[in-house]
Amino acid sequence: MMKLYKIIFFNSMMLGTLISISSYSWLSMWMGLEINLLSIIPLFSSTKNIFSSESSLKYFITQALASLILLFSIIMMLSTTEFITKTLNPTLLILLNSALMTKLGAAPFHFWFPEVMEGLNWFNCLIMLTWQKIAPMILIMNNQFNNNFMVFIIMMSLIISTTMGFNQISLRKILTFSSINHIAWMISSMMISFTIWLIYFLIYSLITINIIIMFLYFNSFYMKQLINSFNNNKMLKFSFMVNFLSLGGLPPFIGFMPKWLTINWMINNNFYLLTFLLITLTLIMLYIYIRIIFTSLIMSYTENKTTNINPNKFLFYFTNFILITSLIMCTYLFNFL
Repeated sequence: MMKLYKIIFFNSMMLGTLISISSYSWLSMWMGLEINLLSIIPLFSSTKNIFSSESSLKYFITQALASLILLFSIIMMLSTTEFITKTLNPTLLILLNSALMTKLGAAPFHFWFPEVMEGLNWFNCLIMLTWQKIAPMILIMNNQFNNNFMVFIIMMSLIISTTMGFNQISLRKILTFSSINHIAWMISSMMISFTIWLIYFLIYSLITINIIIMFLYFNSFYMKQLINSFNNNKMLKFSFMVNFLSLGGLPPFIGFMPKWLTINWMINNNFYLLTFLLITLTLIMLYIYIRIIFTSLIMSYTENKTTNINPNKFLFYFTNFILITSLIMCTYLFNFL
C-alpha cells in the first residue's frame, strides 16, 4: 500500500505538470515545474532502497539548476518585450530550450538521467520515463525553437543512446538510454505535428508500463536475473519479447505505427538525412533489445513444457494482445477514414 503522504505528493506532482502545460504566463509555467519538482522528491524516498536519497539529491540539484537557467532566460527575454518570438536574441532562445531539454533528459543534457534512474525503484522509474516528459515537451512545442538546434539535439540523442546502451547490464540504464532514443523521435515528431507526438507518447508510455510491470513481477534489475525468470510461464515469455520488439519499432507491432507516421511526415517535409539517421541508429537500439530477450528466446532444458495461464493476469495479457493486433486494426481504420 502507498503511504498517505506519498498519495498527496503524487497528486501534487500531477497538479504541477497540469499547471505548467495549461499556464498562460511564463511565470506560472515555471511555478508549475517547481511544484512538480518539489512533489516528486518525497516520492523517491524509500526505506527499502539505500540509493534513493542519492538519486533524489542528484535529481533535485540538476532540476534546480535547469529551473534557474529557465527563469534567467525568461526574465532576460521579457525585459525587452512581452511576447517571445524568433526575432528576439537567438542565444537566449537556445538557453531557454536548453534548460527545458535538461529537464527532459535529452542528450547532450542527459548526464543526470542514468545516474538518477539507477537508484530508483520500478514505480519511480515509470514516473521518470513517462509522466516527467510531458511538461518539458509540451513547453518546447509551445515555444519558438531553432530548427538547427533541434536537429543537433536529435542527432546527439540518437548517437549517445546507441553508444551508451551497449554493454549495459542494468535494465534501468537500458530503459534510460532507450528513453533518450525515443526522445529523439518525439522531438522529430513535435517539429511537425502535435497529434503525431501525442500518438507516439501514448504508445511509448503503454509499452513502457507493460515492460516495467514484468520487471516488477520478477523483481529483476539486472540482465542475469532474467535468465530463469520466464521458464515457468510461456505467455509471460511471449509478452516480454513482444513488448521489447514493439518498443524497438518492429513492423507487426504497434510500436512501429508512431515511427511510421513520423517517417512519413518527415519525408514530406524534406528531412531526408535526419530520417535516415533516425532509422539506422534505431536499428542499433533494436539490437540492444534483442540482446535482452536473447536468453529467453533460447529454450532452456529446465523449461516447463506446459503452459500456465494465471486468470488474475487476464488484464495484462489482454493489453499485450492489443499491442500485437492494434497495428492491423489501425491500418484498417486509416483505410476507411
